[in-house]
Amino acid sequence: MKIIEGFNKAKQLLDRQAPKDLEYKQEAAVKQIINDVRLHGDKALFEMTEKFDGVKLKTLEVKPAQVKAAYKKIDAKLVDALKLAAERIRTFHQAQKERALPTYTHGKTGWLVRPLERVGVYAPGGTASYPSTVLMTAIPAKVAGVKEVILVTPPAKDGNISPAILIAADIAGVNRIFSIGGAQAIAALAFGSESVPRVDKICGPGNIYVFLAKKLVYGVVGIDGLQGPSEVVIIADETANPDYCASDLLAQAEHGGLSSAILITDSKSLADKVTQAVEEQLKSLSRQAIIKESLANNGMIVIVENMVEAVALTNLYAPEHVLLLVRPETMYENHIVNAGCIIYGQQATVAMSDYVSGPSHTLPTEGTARFSSPLNVLDFLKITNVSSVDDSLIKLAGEEASTIARAEGLDAHARAIELRMKNVRKK
Repeated sequence: MKIIEGFNKAKQLLDRQAPKDLEYKQEAAVKQIINDVRLHGDKALFEMTEKFDGVKLKTLEVKPAQVKAAYKKIDAKLVDALKLAAERIRTFHQAQKERALPTYTHGKTGWLVRPLERVGVYAPGGTASYPSTVLMTAIPAKVAGVKEVILVTPPAKDGNISPAILIAADIAGVNRIFSIGGAQAIAALAFGSESVPRVDKICGPGNIYVFLAKKLVYGVVGIDGLQGPSEVVIIADETANPDYCASDLLAQAEHGGLSSAILITDSKSLADKVTQAVEEQLKSLSRQAIIKESLANNGMIVIVENMVEAVALTNLYAPEHVLLLVRPETMYENHIVNAGCIIYGQQATVAMSDYVSGPSHTLPTEGTARFSSPLNVLDFLKITNVSSVDDSLIKLAGEEASTIARAEGLDAHARAIELRMKNVRKK
């Protein structure tokens, strides 16, 4: 891992608001995939699944019997673990809903709060499966009151979907499941096909093709965000356990070669110990090649003068996760304003937050925590404004409204108001 000493040098490396090239070489291919699905529906989906996933499917939708059979294919211990995680996720988001913006009317104005009708969830699959993603995305939608949740996930080479994914979907209350992955799955959710219903919003992470497809269909449907590679910034002082620090750096790095694992500390001694611990722990991990690539690309240990500088660099970077391995933790919590999730405590680790803490692990990445939030029940609610216009409002503010309309050159607006003003005067 790179060792960076000094605030100014680290600031140059961690400033993500600098201009950068936003062109992606895969974008043209993704546009073609989206257009093919939009124009040809199921036919395109079958052909692309065979082409990209190497699977020739007879049907796109997973039957309820397949979901039921999945329970016999995995360890009961995993089923129990998924149920416990689901319970904690549901409890957390239920508390959010109870404290969310309620429907409100006061006098003649107000707003209505309603859930979305149908939501699509993308879960990565194929070579690896992530049942936790299904729980963390579908459960907040269901708690918000979404009537229908549609899951899309790519099939494995044998044409089947991971039993763990199917069971997680069942536990989360997913209504329908389709064996489709990649950009074509996003296109199907956005535009619909003979088999796949179109949705109002698409949620869930994926590879670069999924990322770009979500970007391109935004506006046709809503999206939860554009999640990039996973990130952690660990703020640690001399009291931190170097093995804990190293374990979380490695855990973040194993997500992929573009993940970011960063430690910021005011202790040179801790930095040296963490470097040694990373090298030692890495020897026994199964994803060594991926971790080494990630640490070489985006891993670093930053040594600063004090914790004020550590917090400033963290806010500048605006990471997905912030792990506080400091004493006392609560002194830092209120000063970190740009982060998707802050984790602290005597046994703090991002990994617990990924699975069972309760909040959704779908978080803003690549610095977007400056202006966006984790996935939550509010993502699945919409507000409709309500306004009543009667005689009293026309008398109170009709003339002012007409004046503004004429100042903006909108004569028809002004006339619509003035006609009502004349009618009210006659009463």
